[in-house]
Amino acid sequence: MDKLLIEGGVRLEGETAISGAKNAALPLLCAALLTREPLTLTNVPDLNDVGTMLTLLEQMGVKVGREASRNGAEGLTVTLDAGGLDNPVAPYELVKTMRASILVLGPLVARCGEAKVSLPGGCAIGARPVDQHIKGLTAMGAEVTVEHGYVHARAPHLRGARLFTDMVTVTGTENLMMAACLAEGETVIENAAREPEVVDLANCLVAMGAQISGAGSDVIRIRGVASLHGATHRIMPDRIETGTYLCAAAATGGSIRLTGTSSSYLDAVVDKLMDAGCDIKSERDAIVLKAPPRLTAVSLRTSPYPAFPTDMQAQFMAINCVADGTAIIRETIFENRYMHAVELIRLGADIRIDGNTAVVKGVERLEGATVMATDLRASASLVIAGLVAQGETLIERIYHLDRGYEHLDRKLSALGARVRRVK
Repeated sequence: MDKLLIEGGVRLEGETAISGAKNAALPLLCAALLTREPLTLTNVPDLNDVGTMLTLLEQMGVKVGREASRNGAEGLTVTLDAGGLDNPVAPYELVKTMRASILVLGPLVARCGEAKVSLPGGCAIGARPVDQHIKGLTAMGAEVTVEHGYVHARAPHLRGARLFTDMVTVTGTENLMMAACLAEGETVIENAAREPEVVDLANCLVAMGAQISGAGSDVIRIRGVASLHGATHRIMPDRIETGTYLCAAAATGGSIRLTGTSSSYLDAVVDKLMDAGCDIKSERDAIVLKAPPRLTAVSLRTSPYPAFPTDMQAQFMAINCVADGTAIIRETIFENRYMHAVELIRLGADIRIDGNTAVVKGVERLEGATVMATDLRASASLVIAGLVAQGETLIERIYHLDRGYEHLDRKLSALGARVRRVK
């Protein structure tokens, strides 16, 4: 199993391209299940989670074509043809490593009238129940049971309904929105997730012939149609990858330019980095950051979009570890998302955890050590800490990184970091 070896103490400088968004790509791949015609997606990130989802779709009978971009900076072009879809089952063997696999549930029920999907796995950052997905599909007329670790849903015809989710759920909103595209009548999703990835999915579905309004607000309306057709859609840039590289450059006192991305998806993150002392300039399709010699500690509270994203909490904990002052971090989305704190303490960080609150007191320096990645974003925080730590940091279990960051070691190396994979 690969590990990542980082020799810290180097400022990140230069330019790198941001990949397509993982959290947009996965539901968009599932959208192909809604039509018999080919769906072509461009700017698809080359990630383990994307590969897992494509394998899952293939075993359902979807034909998958992959083509790499000529310059390597535009991701993959993936064409999916679900005309021969004949096996609406998502088995545990493919689902166990990726929670996003639950996103096949809504499209399969809408298109096939039936779906059998294993309860998903993924990062161990807390309970992310699928009850809101089930509640919504039941309201639309599906008969749903959970037996032997599988969600089994049947519905000869889904009907439009008014759906109110008890909590803001991104995958729940996406699943129900896809299912509603082929339901009879109008579906209204209230308390809907407002994330840009939800809007990206809606834009693709509209290009396929869906009738959707309100995406990006907390009320989404979908009028069902008899069928959807094929389309071509470019996946939005990954805002979390963008934020991660900005944090890495900020922590090292660096100066970088990120291309193929936009600050419009990252207002809360950019504001916090500027509070920390960074100079940030937004260009049409790029972001430029110049960091001070030492950052100022910034407190934050995670909340659903457009507030500060939970997927950037770990990265900011890492930069606060070496900032001037004390920061208070409150995690309100997941109850078990401070596992990286223990690993950061191994590097010399001063962190105290009390329930959902972390108190981070900046130290003059971190020192390299062997640490273990516990989830995707925790892995990113350890990379950032390793980049500023004196000596060598060895990060184990980096398969988490490969799930969500395309060619991380190559991109960091191109920015001057001393980082390499080791067996």
